[in-house]
Amino acid sequence: MTDIWRAAVAATITPDPAVASASPSGWVAVPETSDDTLREATGRGWADWVAIIDAGPARGQSHTEIADWVKAETDIVAWWWAQNVTVGYERITGLRLPGQMKDGTFTVSRSRTLQAADASLTYEDPARLKASLPQAHVTRTSKPGVKTPRFTLTEAASATRLGQVTFTVDATKTGQRLTVTHEKLPSLHACEPWKAFWSLLARRPLSVH
Repeated sequence: MTDIWRAAVAATITPDPAVASASPSGWVAVPETSDDTLREATGRGWADWVAIIDAGPARGQSHTEIADWVKAETDIVAWWWAQNVTVGYERITGLRLPGQMKDGTFTVSRSRTLQAADASLTYEDPARLKASLPQAHVTRTSKPGVKTPRFTLTEAASATRLGQVTFTVDATKTGQRLTVTHEKLPSLHACEPWKAFWSLLARRPLSVH
């Protein structure tokens, strides 16, 4: 657990290394929809769409403006495909990477279904939360009793801010579902290490004091 924490912190506080090309075309990130699927649905592949959008609204426009232009000015009929093309374009060109929010920061989330025996799980107890995250200072920023408590996360050793974290526990037929969401990460580089950390933490019950 300690090694995974250190890797996540390091990825957060160190500069994002140069992003290797995701394809021979120099894409920043690969769209979720494959080139073949896109071509079958729209008659064009990703390289074609990048060229079309660059020649149209180009990269200075918002997501909505680009999607509206794609829907209005091309032969795409379905709004869903206009959105899909726009998101893919944003990933290819680096306008919006996987997990990136409108403010430029990144968000990751991990969930796990807990058994009924864990029904007493709560993040309302600061001592239990501190015991589960001994490497961190966890400061609550939301009011007590809310469904999704929000905390700022700071590395204890260096006092470095590591973003914001929320914990949500929803009832299921067999117990509960825990969702951990980590917001305000500075780069795509930091996302995978934090996914690994929160996946591991979600598999472990909160420490008791």
